[in-house]
Amino acid sequence: MRSVQVIYTGGTIGMVASEQGYVPARGALQQQLSQMRRFHVPGADVLTLPESPLGPATRYTILEHEPPLDSSNMSAREWVRIANQIAAGWDQHDAFVVLHGTDTMAYTASALSFMLEGLSKPVVLTGSQIPLAHLRNDALDNLLGALLFAAHYDIPEVGLYFRDKLFRGNRVQKMDAAGFDAFDSGNLPPLARVGIGIEVDWELVRRATPGPLRVAPITCEQVAVLRLYPGMTPDMLDRILRTPLRGLVLETYGSGNGPDNQPALLRVLRRAFEGGIVVVNVTQCHRGRVDAAYSTGRALLDAGVVPGADLTPEAAITKLAWLLSQNLTPAEVRVLMATDLRGELTPEAPTQRRARPA
Repeated sequence: MRSVQVIYTGGTIGMVASEQGYVPARGALQQQLSQMRRFHVPGADVLTLPESPLGPATRYTILEHEPPLDSSNMSAREWVRIANQIAAGWDQHDAFVVLHGTDTMAYTASALSFMLEGLSKPVVLTGSQIPLAHLRNDALDNLLGALLFAAHYDIPEVGLYFRDKLFRGNRVQKMDAAGFDAFDSGNLPPLARVGIGIEVDWELVRRATPGPLRVAPITCEQVAVLRLYPGMTPDMLDRILRTPLRGLVLETYGSGNGPDNQPALLRVLRRAFEGGIVVVNVTQCHRGRVDAAYSTGRALLDAGVVPGADLTPEAAITKLAWLLSQNLTPAEVRVLMATDLRGELTPEAPTQRRARPA
């Protein structure tokens, strides 16, 4: 039998009803699953997925965080904890499922994709908008789908499974606060879709990384995200960049555009560049990429801002924090931010490449 470890960090999926509304309850998830035939073979000594046309029965264990966290309370420290738990169970299990609240799941998926070096087994994140304990819910299908992909498909990536789609974890964003179709990947199709059959786009799936698994943790917390908006003053940007900051993700308009008629603002960005702060340009749009075709985008490039291609803000901030946690110079971080490391961005075609600042 294959073995899957389920890491329950908290979130809606495992909550139960109480007088105060839905709350986490220790051991409740395991108890619920053990009573559901599609999640457990009666009489088996551990939780066991039944045999199916996809493959033989699969054993799985549940590791619960104590206390379980609402995903709004997640931090880099929790990301590292999850990565270390995967590493600790690496030799005992064939795959991993991480149950997580939906609000920051895209950040955790991105962070894990960078921290887990030498990844050669599936790691699938999922959660739900309604608890499994509720009669009508999306938790059942999301959890079953994540377990089946982990157990029966050799997709050696950090993925996020939700509403019949398996996405690359560092390409996804939460798009709906209440709907079941809560996640989407604007610049990369899903790795797999589930309907009557299961269709995997194997051309998109990355190959396993050779070598043993290693956790390269995120330790740098001196990063920030700033959304550009009409009328933002140079003084406001300067105040942010003068804090003990090492990196900034700047969410700009359209294809990476910002004002080119404010020389004071551009001087602030250039001063940050010269001071060793890494500023990365990503678009505010869900689809599309940063492109310096317009003068307003070129101005940011000339000021030393790194074009972030089609990185999501979630991938950009976690990648930047991860790179700044390694023993790298600002120049090396700038190069790697624009380089595809885990399938998080689409490299430019040769004809699209333009000069980069020194």
